[in-house]
This record gives sequence, structure tokens and C-alpha cells, in this order.
Amino acid sequence: MLLIYAGEPAADAPVLRTGGVPLVPDEFVWPGCRECGGSMQFLAHLPLGTDVFSVFVCQNDPGLCDDWDAMAGANRAFLFNGDLSPAAVPAEGTTLLGAVTALRGHPADTPTEQPVLGRLGGEPDWIQDDETPDCPTCANRMAFMAELEEGHDFATQANFGGGGRGYLFSCQPCGEAAFLWQN
Repeated sequence: MLLIYAGEPAADAPVLRTGGVPLVPDEFVWPGCRECGGSMQFLAHLPLGTDVFSVFVCQNDPGLCDDWDAMAGANRAFLFNGDLSPAAVPAEGTTLLGAVTALRGHPADTPTEQPVLGRLGGEPDWIQDDETPDCPTCANRMAFMAELEEGHDFATQANFGGGGRGYLFSCQPCGEAAFLWQN
């Protein structure tokens, strides 16, 4: 299933989107980069079934922290379920994208005029080699959930190194999620 451009929703809309404010459980603490210590940038809110994935990357000093590596600590993906509300956004750091973009599912075998901004399920379309992460809890190979393109304009663009693509994985039994990108 492709993810295509579907307009500009509210910053805290509970829909598939990039940008805006993450919807999180009450005990949520905004992630900080393990490399530079700065607050991470919220990238995507992806409700898939009863789960919600939130993706963050470090953009404090683009290119200096290993934000392309699933386990280096310069990006973070969360798997949530239950009651969620808008997070308190830190005042310091590059924490939000420049705009909010709604995403809508579109059958992969049907042509579209809308910009394709990612896809759900299937197999990763790796730009480089397979980098599927192992779950940090059980060590099993994580399941591919979604792929994100950089964006359709400068304000909504994620920084995946120019022409890159992001990959979201999960181990749902362990409640773990991981994100990485390649270019």
C-alpha cells in the first residue's frame, strides 16, 4: 500500500502523517539523542491497526550524529497503544518539521498523480544493503512496517541525506520499534 499526499491536517490529528506533534501516553518523555544530547525532531505519526508508531530523528547538527543507524541512538521509534494525547514539545532543539502532511493509503498497483511519500507493509525497498534490525529485547529479526520518502517539498522534508528513504520496523510481541534510513 502506497502512502500518498492527502493535504494538511491539524498538528495533532490522529491520522497517518508526517510532522505536527506526536500523540503519546501520559508518561512519555521526549527522546534525546544519545550522541549530542539534544532533543530529537518528531518525524511521523503512523497509526497502524491498534498500534501507533512515532518516529524521531536527531537534527540538531545534521550529519554529525548517526541518525541513519537503527541502534546508534540518534533516532528513535516508539510503539504505542491505548489513550494518547499531544506531547509537550521541548523549547530547545530542532524538534518539529516545518509543516504537517497527511498521508493516505493508495493501492500500489493503481496509478496516482499525488506525490508518493512512502508505503506500508510488504518488503523494504532497500537503497543499499538489507539492514533489518534485531529486536533489542528478544534478538529476533524485526518486522518491516513502513517506508518513508523524504517529502514532497522543503517544508515537509525529512533529512535522509538527500534522496534517501526511511524504514520502520517493529517487534510487536516485545513492544519495540526501530527506525533507520539510507541514501
